[in-house]
Amino acid sequence: MIEFQHVFKSYGRGRNILADINFSVEPGEFVFVSGPSGAGKSTLLRLIGGLEPPSRGSVHVNGHRIDKMPSRARPYLRRAVGVILQDMHLLYDRNAISNVMLPLSVAGLQSSLAITRARAAMEKVGLSGKEQLNPVEMSGGEQQRLAIARAIVNRPAILIADEPTANLDEESARRIMEVFRDFNRVGVTTLIASHDRQLMATYAKRTLRIDAAGRFADIPGVES
Repeated sequence: MIEFQHVFKSYGRGRNILADINFSVEPGEFVFVSGPSGAGKSTLLRLIGGLEPPSRGSVHVNGHRIDKMPSRARPYLRRAVGVILQDMHLLYDRNAISNVMLPLSVAGLQSSLAITRARAAMEKVGLSGKEQLNPVEMSGGEQQRLAIARAIVNRPAILIADEPTANLDEESARRIMEVFRDFNRVGVTTLIASHDRQLMATYAKRTLRIDAAGRFADIPGVES
């Protein structure tokens, strides 16, 4: 499903953000990516999501090799990958439900079905009744949940999330983690970047850890 082989990532002539990363994730796994700020967690997720290529090495996602894929083909890969980034990229020229419907519109889904699925996704993250709000009228936590609804509405095969509970209160965070776990239970491969040890103690089955020096470890079970 996901495989990194000797992957390096740098920007310009700067130091490697990721250096010689090797791991694989099987279909249906639930995996945390942990490490301090700046260690490369977000970069690793962006590589999986096809948002950018590695500098060296090979990245395989859902049967495609990202580093050999032309940039024009990556949007098609992302239809199978639900991506939740810290920069949520919500569109402020349309209301909340239109933001959630966007992946379905791009995929050409019939409008009436897209609306039904978008409402269901918003309900799942606790945003029922807020469909007509503009994102600027929503709190930071609500915007985060809106971005999550948009990521899950297309029923992706892979779901990746970068600090998805960072702006949420404890109850909202628990609800969102249960959404992720529900998707994982029906076979969605799930990777979540976080430095929240309590979250990992509750939910982690496997942790990929990157430390501040760029060292990489694959830890089965809950991270200690």
